Amino acid sequence: MTRESIVLMLGIILFLMPHLGVPEQWKFYFYTAAGLVLIFVGYSLRRSAYLRSIETEDGGHDGDSFAEHKGSRESSVTEEM
Repeated sequence: MTRESIVLMLGIILFLMPHLGVPEQWKFYFYTAAGLVLIFVGYSLRRSAYLRSIETEDGGHDGDSFAEHKGSRESSVTEEM
């Protein structure tokens, strides 16, 4: 079962739960478990989408990096003297 299917099924069950006549104590535990599963699946989907967005053509991951250039001022100052 895919993660998208899990989210869809939990959504349908959560929508129908108040109308099924389930005891309140069971609803409490089910809502708690469903919330935890949705958090986990949502995080997993978000992480995989992020990893897909930074993946390069060769299969590696391209991370943003920043290196400040020292500049050429030091060499131009010594050349003028």
